[in-house]
Amino acid sequence: MQSPLFGYTEAQTQDRYALQNPQMLRVALTGHDDVLARKGSMVAYQGLIEFDGEYRTHGQHNAQMHTGEGLDLMRCSGQGTVYLANLAQHVHVVDVDHEGLTVDSSYVLALDSTLHWDAVAVDSQFGISGTGAYQLNISGRGKVALMTSGQPLVLQVTPEKYAFADADAVVAWSSSLRVQMQAQTSSSGVWRRRGGTGEGWELSFLGQGYALVQPSEMLPPQGAQIGQGAMAQYGLGQHGARGQNQGNIWSN
Repeated sequence: MQSPLFGYTEAQTQDRYALQNPQMLRVALTGHDDVLARKGSMVAYQGLIEFDGEYRTHGQHNAQMHTGEGLDLMRCSGQGTVYLANLAQHVHVVDVDHEGLTVDSSYVLALDSTLHWDAVAVDSQFGISGTGAYQLNISGRGKVALMTSGQPLVLQVTPEKYAFADADAVVAWSSSLRVQMQAQTSSSGVWRRRGGTGEGWELSFLGQGYALVQPSEMLPPQGAQIGQGAMAQYGLGQHGARGQNQGNIWSN
């Protein structure tokens, strides 16, 4: 049998995390370090691999219930190779170190089991319950595989050069950055998308680090929810951010 399809055989690499192609992640398991992956993201595997639901602590359950941010994961263990993907989204591998990474949980495909995460409020001054109100702060040392809808843009932020991005297009940023949510409208204008421009809430980034932005302002298609009703989208009512946690962090 002959076909151009045979040009898409397994990637030959010794790296633990590698891209099989722009939309598929290849993770090599040696029996020592497990990988945590988004539930249902396995598309293929080779070798002796086991998949188990990942236990979540009471703190993690409580954080996700109140903030909407959390990781619903499965544990992949054993020896072999596992291939992960989600709706053909583009995959990007990021090394997390002492600087830390803040990310929308909807864009996490996989991560090392040694990493730790907390749900944090981006800007409790506004408390908007849509995209950007709460995020995950991932800390420790290890790798995280992120997803974007299309090829992203990485913005470098310095004390002399800060950046702004649409809150619905931001995927992740360096945890060292100072972030504020804002809308260039009067308070009454918040109820519509910035006048007649179609633009709404944005995030401003200050400090030293990077911000990752995808070429889409649509909510990710993997089951993310804003809240119930129009009021919740602006942090109002019992389903809005103001109706839940007035603090700034939910810890696991």
